[in-house]
Amino acid sequence: MPTYPNNAIQDSTIETHAKALRDTLSSTTRVYHPDSTEFKTLSARWSALAGPKVNVVVVPSTEDDVAKIVQYARTTGLPILAFNGVHAAITTLGRMQGGIEIYMGQLSNVKIAQDNKTVTIGGGTLTKAVTDTLWNVGKQTVTGTCESVSVLGPALGGGHGWLQGHYGLIADQFISMNIVLADGTLHTIDASSDLWWAMKGAGQNFGIVTSLTSKIYDIEQYDWAIETLIFDGDKVEALYQAVNDYLSPVPAHLINWSYWLNIPNIDPNKPIVMLYIIQEGATAVSPTYTKPFHDIGPLSIDAESGDYRDLARWTQVALDSPPSQKTGLANPRFPAYIKEYNVAAQKLAYDAFAAEVSGNSPFAKSIFMFESYPVQGVQAIESDSTAFAFRDDNILTAPLIAYMPSSDELDRQAAELGNKLREIIRRGSGSEELHAYVNYAFGDESPQNWYGYEQWRQDRLMALKKKYDPDCRFNFFAPIKHDTYREE
Repeated sequence: MPTYPNNAIQDSTIETHAKALRDTLSSTTRVYHPDSTEFKTLSARWSALAGPKVNVVVVPSTEDDVAKIVQYARTTGLPILAFNGVHAAITTLGRMQGGIEIYMGQLSNVKIAQDNKTVTIGGGTLTKAVTDTLWNVGKQTVTGTCESVSVLGPALGGGHGWLQGHYGLIADQFISMNIVLADGTLHTIDASSDLWWAMKGAGQNFGIVTSLTSKIYDIEQYDWAIETLIFDGDKVEALYQAVNDYLSPVPAHLINWSYWLNIPNIDPNKPIVMLYIIQEGATAVSPTYTKPFHDIGPLSIDAESGDYRDLARWTQVALDSPPSQKTGLANPRFPAYIKEYNVAAQKLAYDAFAAEVSGNSPFAKSIFMFESYPVQGVQAIESDSTAFAFRDDNILTAPLIAYMPSSDELDRQAAELGNKLREIIRRGSGSEELHAYVNYAFGDESPQNWYGYEQWRQDRLMALKKKYDPDCRFNFFAPIKHDTYREE
């Protein structure tokens, strides 16, 4: 049986491997070892909890370079992990305890086809670059909401986005992709490949995507508007009842998010509730949607208008927003999909959250996130057509337990709190199943939680894993393991 591919490079051989990689790769590829400033910058994680440890950072400049790095790692028995933007926080990444980091940042490019119907995106391209480039020529496509993430990062796990009500998930836009497989070969695949299904929801398990060709669309609405309403925590029940009554299901031209977080200058004693109502095709959010929330009595109302490019700034997920920065915090999330809000469960969760994050708590920077996107485009796609399994769910919830890591005991307390909050929400949904968005996953979930409870889904993923990655080289992000694989 194969051994787990996790043999750290010994200190005495780091420079040997670094030199061998330099000699193998193109002249514009960069290789760094641990005593360099660049190594520290490029290997830093957005979440400091259970992060992967690397010995050599390679920044490839061509797609062929990625293939050669994977070939080298396979020949030498070294583990590999692709790094791309920020926000991945799953603790399974911590299983990599030495090896080669492939930093994808040089593979950043956006090329629109001559017929203006598709775009080819480099594997290291961040969301903002795609949004801005397309917008400048009157086009758009579904990407993640956060500007600091790559397009591919969320896409391979399905990928939610502002425009999904019209067009579906990020993965639903795929036309073709170049991918380096576990044997180090570079392939172009599309819907004719049996691997295509798996890449739309479980793609991190099967290779490194070096470029993607995706659908694009004409911009139909240039105007966007938002109202940001802040409520006292005592309004939780009334607020989420109103969301159920007036914003469920969310219309295709609307997005509704809310955050629970501490803002001491507003309420020094407990978290406030921040509610976003975002409308496409408007210069002000319609009173049809806002009046029920005005009637509840918010502490403040802030209205803004602009265009699609303003959404990330308005919702604090722009490239330069504080939540997008690497600050040394641990940022584990505990996601659970639900179909609608259980108002009683929301109250229980708020009280439990407030009890643990208020005042001088080490978890005072935590946020409880509730993301309600329109689902019309997502649910128009046949559920069995992709590895993404949770198209019938409507709302993505996730406590993010932010703290400065200092001990195993504090890590344990954070995990206990996150799972407690998630379990309140799951129980309130009435479902025995936990549906967890893999891109937000904590790491203690099961493959059923990440990729669906249907046995045929698990069987299909394991069969593809056995075919395309029999030695489980790509096994650090929400791993799938086939039935003949054994760790030693």
